[in-house]
Amino acid sequence: MAGFRNGRGRAGGPPRQQPQQAPYGYNAPPPAYPQQQQQWSQQQHQQPPQQPPQPHGEPEYFGDPYAPQAPHPQQHYAANNPGHTQVFSVHDDPYGDGATYQAGAAAVPTGPRLPWKALLSGIVLRPADTFLRMRDHAVWGPALIVTFLYGLLAIFGFDKAREEAINATLSNAVPYVLLTGVGFVIGGLVLGAVTHTLARQLGGDGSWQPTVGLSMLIMSLTDAPRLIFAVFLGGENGLVQVVGWLTWLAAGALFTVMVSRSHDLPWPKALGASAIQLVALLSLIKLGTL
Repeated sequence: MAGFRNGRGRAGGPPRQQPQQAPYGYNAPPPAYPQQQQQWSQQQHQQPPQQPPQPHGEPEYFGDPYAPQAPHPQQHYAANNPGHTQVFSVHDDPYGDGATYQAGAAAVPTGPRLPWKALLSGIVLRPADTFLRMRDHAVWGPALIVTFLYGLLAIFGFDKAREEAINATLSNAVPYVLLTGVGFVIGGLVLGAVTHTLARQLGGDGSWQPTVGLSMLIMSLTDAPRLIFAVFLGGENGLVQVVGWLTWLAAGALFTVMVSRSHDLPWPKALGASAIQLVALLSLIKLGTL
């Protein structure tokens, strides 16, 4: 009976001790064997105690949200760690904001306005550089004057109109010639506006004043050689016809370069934008004398 009261069993061994439950957050102790209990005690002293979780309503992320994270020495915040979100800026994108290519996106090396002599010679000798430099400058003065003078002489390029002007009295011939000059100016303005409108519809970004003014200068300057021969030889002369076709092809090339530089368009679209003006010049001026 004394053995039972002292907690001893029938074998008379030492009293059995019930294992205590480990506190919340700690690993459960191993079975109460002396050697394993000593190893478990040493592991507990080496590992810091874990704190009970306190989420405070924050969402849990993948991984252990309460495990200590060593911050990167070059980062102020640990990007992509639980509780942090790395922010990406669109300015770091080497391709811009993802927009497609648009005309005029690149910087255009334009310069000061060219004087009228350098402008006229540049259209003939340096067309690409001249059109690129003058894409932001209006050329109304040279365009109106040159086109008006061209219109005054253009009447002598048509055989029938030249005979009527020569046979008419001076009082009748002067108004007739002046009206022809004004008509060519108006026609150049209309055709240049059509070319500008088509270029904008094809994706161009140029201004209408340089486009219209330069188109008027191209129309007048390229037809000047044919007109000079036609005044003395007549419009039906074979040489005049050959010169007329060559100058018309030169006008097409200059129109294409001008629209391409002024509106930042590839040459097929630039040629398409100037197609109506080329057809009009061919039917109204060139074919009228061929």
